[in-house]
Parts: sequence; structure tokens; C-alpha cells
Amino acid sequence: MKILTTTSLLAFSVVALSYCGSALAEQKLIPAQSEISFVTKQMGVPLEGHFKKFDAQISFDTAKPDAAKIAFTVDSGSATLGAPESDAELPKAAWFNVAKFPQASFQSSTVKALGGGKYQISGKLTIKGNVKDIDVPVALSQANGVTTASGQFALKRLNYKIGEGEWADTSMVADDVQVKFKLAIGGMGKL
Repeated sequence: MKILTTTSLLAFSVVALSYCGSALAEQKLIPAQSEISFVTKQMGVPLEGHFKKFDAQISFDTAKPDAAKIAFTVDSGSATLGAPESDAELPKAAWFNVAKFPQASFQSSTVKALGGGKYQISGKLTIKGNVKDIDVPVALSQANGVTTASGQFALKRLNYKIGEGEWADTSMVADDVQVKFKLAIGGMGKL
């Protein structure tokens, strides 16, 4: 089964959270122009998925990145690998346990300017009640009044207990998950 979507949710959560960190004060996420995808491997074969539902509360000023506040939530049940049988497994207890943990979240602790429109957002990612510190690189760009935060990072799904029991076997589903994101933000000033 394509159970790898659970890993994708974890990756998505981190990506979405990274996106939040790169916005300016009182910005709004533009979901229709945003995407969070993930790639993992099942029995050595790459699987791609994405998250369909997420939200962010962002307060960010490029002149004062150290004062940024970023909070992000992802509906765990919105993870999809695009196959009905896999998507039916993801909400179950072994994967995202949506009944007990309907959302994953990220809360920023620091945002560091790296120069050239690039930032490192650090904070706490919570998935299935498991909290881990993460660092997410984010690049900002602007076009037509919309700021885009993009980047990618790697996660270990087992750190968040995604894919428990028989699915903890990394020869079946890889522990590594690559998360990619492109998040559109409205209401930002010039970078």
C-alpha cells in the first residue's frame, strides 16, 4: 500500500511552517497558489504526495526577522498519495492517527536572515503528539504583489511515530522524507 503519505504529512507540516516564517506582518496565506509536496520511498520506489488543507498565522517584517511569530497547522487527514487505498490508510492509528491527532502544528522560535532573501526558520514541529526542534531554509521572492516562500528539507518519519508497527520497517517504507514547498503570501510589503 502507499502508506508513505503519512510521511508526507510530516514533511508537509514542516514545509508549511517554514512558509509561515518567511512572511511579513499581517500576511495571509493564499491556498490556491500554495503547495506542499513530499517524496518518500516504498520498497525503493519513490512516492509523491501532498497535503490539501493547511493554515498559517504570520507576523513577519523583513527589517526585524528576529521579532517574527509564525504558527502553522496542517489537517493530518488531508494528506494524499493520490490512490484511494493508500489515502484510506493514512488517517489510521499506525500512520497519522487523525482521530486522536487531527492536526500537526509548527510554532516558530527564531527567524534568522541569511541574506539575499533567504532565511532560516527554527521552531517546534508537533506531529502525533511528538515534538521536535526543526530548522527550515526558506527563500522569498515577489511577483505581481504576491510573495512566494519556497524551500525543501528532509525529515525522519519515525521521529514522529508515523508508520508504527509493521510499517516501522524502513525496508518497506523509507524513514527519510523530502518535503518541498511553495507558499504564496498576500499582504506583504517589498522585500
